Amino acid sequence: MPSATGPAPEKLPFVVWVLAAGAFLMGTTEFVIAGLLPEIAGDLGVGVSHAGLLITAFAIGMIVGGPTMALATLRLPQRLTLVLALAVFALGHVVGAVSSSFTVVLAARVVTALATGAFWAVGFVIATAAAGQGRATRAVGVMMGGLTLANVVGVPIGSFVGQYTGWRGPFWALAVLAGLAAVFVGRFIPAMEQRAEISVRAEIRALRQGRLWLALAAAVLIMGGVLATYTYITPLLTDRAGIPARAVPLVLVVFGLGALGGTAIGGRLGDRHPMAATLTAAAVTALALLLLIPLSTGPVTAVALVFVMALAGFTVNPVVTSLAVRFAGDAPTLTSALTTSAYNTGIAAGSALAGRALDSSLGLTGPALIGAVSATLTLLPLIALALNGTSQPARIVAQRTPPIRARDNTPTPAQTRH
Repeated sequence: MPSATGPAPEKLPFVVWVLAAGAFLMGTTEFVIAGLLPEIAGDLGVGVSHAGLLITAFAIGMIVGGPTMALATLRLPQRLTLVLALAVFALGHVVGAVSSSFTVVLAARVVTALATGAFWAVGFVIATAAAGQGRATRAVGVMMGGLTLANVVGVPIGSFVGQYTGWRGPFWALAVLAGLAAVFVGRFIPAMEQRAEISVRAEIRALRQGRLWLALAAAVLIMGGVLATYTYITPLLTDRAGIPARAVPLVLVVFGLGALGGTAIGGRLGDRHPMAATLTAAAVTALALLLLIPLSTGPVTAVALVFVMALAGFTVNPVVTSLAVRFAGDAPTLTSALTTSAYNTGIAAGSALAGRALDSSLGLTGPALIGAVSATLTLLPLIALALNGTSQPARIVAQRTPPIRARDNTPTPAQTRH
């Protein structure tokens, strides 16, 4: 992730908030499906576990889309890339909303995920360049805040709306909002040309760092553990804990608040005690998921464990992301994309295994068991990192792009430091 030195002015450029709004939409569309699975399954004539493939497919699209789009859009004008990404994002939701075929909806989700990958690949570069060196880290934090806020606000609202309008309602809403976001991006993000000055070969060569892959493995496993359970949380809450379907969005708010709190805790503790924070959080996550199996029969204990699962699980995320970028040395750009791919690899694998467990004799508790195993396995790469040490001399890698020129032709800083 970019870092910055020096005093940070109070206000960020408006374009950063526009990008954060786009990140909010991207996060909402990825996870809102979890609260709509029964409705989607019934409408499209498939089983709930089969409908869960819509989450898996999006994650796979992000796995491929992150690194691929980071390289494929390297020489395109950045504003054009963002507008096209949002337009494809909107179109994918329109196709999904009007289709009665599960296969078509699944394909639309993959295309939407590729557009999301393009948005993230370019969005961070624009945000840090527009904010300047003194505010680059804060700008990235605002963008990531948009993604986390999606779990607190966007996903529960989407699920709530879906209870009354059907699952297609949130799809239409996301399409309209993405179209508006494209207009705002075209209006407020300055035009600029992008010429990559970092060798792609050099970035790939720098990925030989072993500790980087341990951090990425931890990212895969912890997200797989949490999202394996979250993907199928609705049937667990309604059919086992006895929570009414209309109250499920409120439980998703609880999950989102836990995720938001965990992200904040990880960011605060990660710099001083990275291994202690991640090892403790991963262990607590595994314990919460394991306890969810016998204790999910009561609504109070089920909701409490969902909160703890999110709080502890998301504490790991900012720490392993920071470690991965630090270990990458001269490959921070590609590594940022690979970190996103790692999280989505965990989501894809975890949700796929959880779907199989749901259809097995384990039933509704199967996804929680898969999640507990995955969270426990997270301890292995984290212990290896602790034994090998995480300290490494700081290295600054400059990625230069021509100055961004706003509409009044006033140049703004465009050099970002990693």
